[in-house]
Amino acid sequence: MIDPITAVATATTAFNGIKKMVEAGQNIEQTFGQLGKWYGAVADFNEAKRQAENPPLFKKLVSSISVEEEAMNAFIQEKKLKEQETQLRELLLYMYGPNAYAELTAMRRDIRDKREKTVYAQARRQKAFLWNVAGWTGVGVLGYFIYLIFAFILTASQ
Repeated sequence: MIDPITAVATATTAFNGIKKMVEAGQNIEQTFGQLGKWYGAVADFNEAKRQAENPPLFKKLVSSISVEEEAMNAFIQEKKLKEQETQLRELLLYMYGPNAYAELTAMRRDIRDKREKTVYAQARRQKAFLWNVAGWTGVGVLGYFIYLIFAFILTASQ
């Protein structure tokens, strides 16, 4: 899964490309293709933010940044994306009329639902599987050590 900083950087790059395309009068297919990249990066940011709200225990213990710094970074990135979205909405309304943004919002909702069902759900399943394997491996190793301790005690007492 992509981290929030990379997602915001990707969104910013796509946003700048969209602005240039609209200003240069590019055709609608190219513009919406770039817009799709922007919304994809925003979706990745939102998913990374959702995952950051429930990090694994190991990450909680060894996190290299403070809670305040992490919260401030997320806040700034979220505000930057909101500002870009507002500007994109204004560009779309100006260039393609009042129905363009409503159509885009409907398309966005459909894509988000499809992505949630496929990409993000698969990533969550993989992550859960890895943590389950790690947990059961730990239980197995611990059980083996307990067995060795009891075996040592029993052989020492004879």
